[in-house]
Amino acid sequence: MRGAVRLVLVAGVAAAFTGCSIPSWMPLVGKAKGPPPSGPPPSEVRAPLLSRPALPPDAEAVMDRVICVVNSDAVTLYELDEAEAYYLYENKLPRPSEGEERAKLRERVLASIVEKRLQIQQAEREKLTIEDAEMTERMGEIQKRLGATTAAEFEEMIKAQGLVIEAVRKRIREQLLVERMIRRKVSLRVSVTEEEIDRYLIANREKLETGLAFEARHILFVPGAGSGEDGWTAARRRADEIYSRVLAGEDFGDLAREYSEDAGTAKNGGRLGVLKRGELAPDIETAVLRLSPGEHSPPFRSQVGYHLFELDSKETLAGEQLAQARNQIRDILYKQKYETRLQEWLTEIRGKAIIEMRL
Repeated sequence: MRGAVRLVLVAGVAAAFTGCSIPSWMPLVGKAKGPPPSGPPPSEVRAPLLSRPALPPDAEAVMDRVICVVNSDAVTLYELDEAEAYYLYENKLPRPSEGEERAKLRERVLASIVEKRLQIQQAEREKLTIEDAEMTERMGEIQKRLGATTAAEFEEMIKAQGLVIEAVRKRIREQLLVERMIRRKVSLRVSVTEEEIDRYLIANREKLETGLAFEARHILFVPGAGSGEDGWTAARRRADEIYSRVLAGEDFGDLAREYSEDAGTAKNGGRLGVLKRGELAPDIETAVLRLSPGEHSPPFRSQVGYHLFELDSKETLAGEQLAQARNQIRDILYKQKYETRLQEWLTEIRGKAIIEMRL
């Protein structure tokens, strides 16, 4: 039952953190503070902890049974149950039924506990320390986010949930150690060069330009209904004739008004309006966007007929838009490298550890 008593406040403490790696005891880290979630009230959300059968007289011994040893550091059944409840609370999930599904969930949760324990042990080996000023600042942030106006009120909120301030401070200190360790082993070893951004931009330019606007016109020639291939041949002949007049310098809009068989655009000189990349059929959009502004396409066959296209204008990745795209690319590449480096480091410290599972 003590896990249930702790859940509300620890979840609140967890929600007070943003931008930090998430410890197993604090699954709500990084979540923005907002209105209470809809659905079951908190007592029902905590059902994983409250719905156990009545514990025997030696419940404390059962709860504190060691289920894993990470080097010389023990993980208890109580810690696993508590972390599992936090995970279900955070993701608004019901407790899975006993069996393979729940066993897999608990395996993942235990792996997360072991991972965090290894990081803390590494920080201790490298003699990392957390200054009192850092602790004071972080505790102040949590106090403010929980709505406590004074340190005494904050401590009373903690005591009301069956916690002690020393335990909360210990967990926060461990979280700060993990953050500092990851910064030393991962963040400071990751960088993105301008050359890497250039290569990504070239390889993904089409995707990055999705949503940019362009303006175009067309003249459409439709094969007669039921005329088969002969109808397509006749439509191509009409398109070739008008295309030669476009190349001779006649006004594209005037020709569209007179000859286009698209009644919806002909009266407007063939204008398709302002379009966003991705709005037209891919084959038609490709034919239009390969043109330069003011340039005309030769007859292009689509599913509806033969088109002549004129590109009036198009936005490109340049100036401020290009700068924004490069910043987005830098973020994408950094996150990819960060995750790769993080997993490499975690694999490295796991490989050096002695982990004994007793579950």
